[in-house]
Amino acid sequence: MAEAANEAGGGFPVDPLKQFEIQPIVPINVGGLDLSFTNSSLWMLITIGAVTALLTVATGRRALVPGRLQSVAEFFYETIANMVRDNVGSEGRQYFPFIFTLFMFVLFGNLLGMIPTSFTFTSHIAVTFFMAIVIFVAVTAIGFARHGLGYLRMFFPHGAPAWTAVILVPIEVISYLSRPISLSVRLFANMMAGHILLKVFAGFVLLMGVAGVVPLAALIGITALEFLVATLQAYIFTILTCVYLHDAIHMH
Repeated sequence: MAEAANEAGGGFPVDPLKQFEIQPIVPINVGGLDLSFTNSSLWMLITIGAVTALLTVATGRRALVPGRLQSVAEFFYETIANMVRDNVGSEGRQYFPFIFTLFMFVLFGNLLGMIPTSFTFTSHIAVTFFMAIVIFVAVTAIGFARHGLGYLRMFFPHGAPAWTAVILVPIEVISYLSRPISLSVRLFANMMAGHILLKVFAGFVLLMGVAGVVPLAALIGITALEFLVATLQAYIFTILTCVYLHDAIHMH
């Protein structure tokens, strides 16, 4: 709509929602099922490539006195290692590779999405919900594998009177089942809202011409804030995964 209005000689010069459109790059249709390689798929591969390149180059020439790239890689490693140790415990070390990969994938996906004309796949609920449901299923499987049917005890707080079960159990079950929803929506909503805000202010800069210096200043500030949000959301997504893993291993 914004584009049509702009072509007609008026209206807002930028469509804030166009950046979220998934465009097929290599159309693939199998039995009526759309398996096309899209811009979202492309930026996922770019993200994986960027993370792999960083870690490969950074650790290729390990030195006692680390260089810049090695320092960055070690910082990420130590941050996630400390996160796992503090929130999961020593038994969480075997899950470190998955948690580290998860953090780097979300972080670089968020940050690369800040590049103009790129695509932020973490701003799509389909992507974030898929990651969240994989985490939910994996954590639940770990819980039952370690505790058997005793894992169901986590739905009834230890020491609570038996008569409160009719109230507490449904609340705990609903809270547990809502984990993938809250985990995915938090990341998706923050990334989508931030990018919409950036596009809106960019539109004001174009619309106001010389007077656009005010929204331009705001745009610069919001961009810096969005980089912070992108990093923070990756951290929150990962630390919540650690918390859920802690519950599966130690119960509460």
